[in-house]
Amino acid sequence: MIMSKIKNIVATVAFVALTFSVQAQQQTQNNSKGKAYYLNPIFVGDYPDPSIMRDGNDYYIVHSSFEYYPGLLIWHSKDLINWTPVTHALHKYVGSVWAPDLVKYKNKYYIYFPANNTNYVVTANSINGPWSDPIDLKIGFIDPGHFTDAAGKRYLYFSNGGYVPLADDGLSVTADVKSAYSGWKIPREWSVECFCMEGPKMVKRGGYYYLTVAEGGTAGPATSHMVISARSTSPFGPWENSPYNPIIRTKDNSEKWWSKGHGTLFEGPDNKWWMIFHAYENGYYNLGRQTLLEPVEWTKDGWFKIPDGIKTDAPILKPYQSSLASTFSLNDDFSGHDLKPQWQFFKDHDTARFHLSDNTLSIKGKGGAVSDCAPLLCIPSTHSYTAQVEMEIEGAAIGGLVLFYDNKYYSGILADNQNILANLRGWQFPTEKNVIQNHVFLRIKNIKNTVDMYYSTDGQKWVKIENSVEVSGYNHNVLGGFLSLRLGLCSLGEGTVKFKNFVFKPLK
Repeated sequence: MIMSKIKNIVATVAFVALTFSVQAQQQTQNNSKGKAYYLNPIFVGDYPDPSIMRDGNDYYIVHSSFEYYPGLLIWHSKDLINWTPVTHALHKYVGSVWAPDLVKYKNKYYIYFPANNTNYVVTANSINGPWSDPIDLKIGFIDPGHFTDAAGKRYLYFSNGGYVPLADDGLSVTADVKSAYSGWKIPREWSVECFCMEGPKMVKRGGYYYLTVAEGGTAGPATSHMVISARSTSPFGPWENSPYNPIIRTKDNSEKWWSKGHGTLFEGPDNKWWMIFHAYENGYYNLGRQTLLEPVEWTKDGWFKIPDGIKTDAPILKPYQSSLASTFSLNDDFSGHDLKPQWQFFKDHDTARFHLSDNTLSIKGKGGAVSDCAPLLCIPSTHSYTAQVEMEIEGAAIGGLVLFYDNKYYSGILADNQNILANLRGWQFPTEKNVIQNHVFLRIKNIKNTVDMYYSTDGQKWVKIENSVEVSGYNHNVLGGFLSLRLGLCSLGEGTVKFKNFVFKPLK
């Protein structure tokens, strides 16, 4: 009875006064163990490669932002469950942004990240910004992990198990890479994508430095990704692999969470330790890698492991009991003069192209197709939902509401000044002709990856078009790119599209 209820819980993202709270929504859906427990994930949807930083009693987290700009959205929490967006740290396009590392050093904040075959750093004197333009460190490799030695000298570890020293200001590399760690040998009989060591993170506890890495490949078989730990009395090795490896791993494809990996070990409230990591959800691979949290316990001989009895998909006692609460909403009335933090453009962040006024978002048309219009995207946070928006078409523009993976793979419903257009995997055509006059409401209804599409002339009476689409295949294992299927607002062609009243409604 209890397990059947847990399986039916649909985790959601909460934006109330810009507050993100997955667990508040889950608790309203009858979590059988009550408010003292949380249920994974703590970030629903595409929030991969989490990098978490403790700053006193505050916690901050940032994720890979790939081709979505502005990028590197920083979140804040007091209890590790309820998260509030702070600011985007990256506004200048430098390519696809992979696994970052958020750190504080001598009262200054840094985010190190790889993009475009090099590594960058952005800095700020306050976590709230302003953040600097990216500085090119002029070194390859991926997944930089920042650490300091006992003398306070700064270094970056990379996915290849090597490290480089940094200048005292952290803004340049001062020597060549040196090899330090070769990883943990994966049994050959295991089904993994590749050895693919990545995501190095370092912490010091007692007399040991603990290095945590991911192995097995980010995607591929459900059993690929895993969390590996090693320790040394020096941050440069030699390293002793943990007898508890892998610390976290999906053992069978019948499990709810696939490819569990890219873990970070950290100390949470009340001196208790935790691991934050990511995973794909079985059956909903197109949601991307979601952020999960599990407790860690230390053994008498100085190793750490996940406590016996902890299950990733079962209720877990919260790190900290707080009174924070919020209700779910991705709705946007486009009030104010700035985009709310859930919105990001694909590959292009041209602030001159859009503006907000009078509860209206105006976006100038770009390109001749969805593929090159740089849609404005947000992350759907449930398996089933409706999303709708009101549009006014000016000139020869075309506006739309689409499900977008990348500029090759997308589907949705669009409109010009007279016609409703269907777009099925890039094949676009008029499906309802001469039914509107420059103004229309569009709706997408996604029920467990089967998508129906609707239009309305008054926002009350809805007409379903004949075209539907199935979208479970819009995922990395099929298409590559490490991306997810996102909701997008499109403006293309010659003219402007005005958007009003974006409404997102979760469905059971």
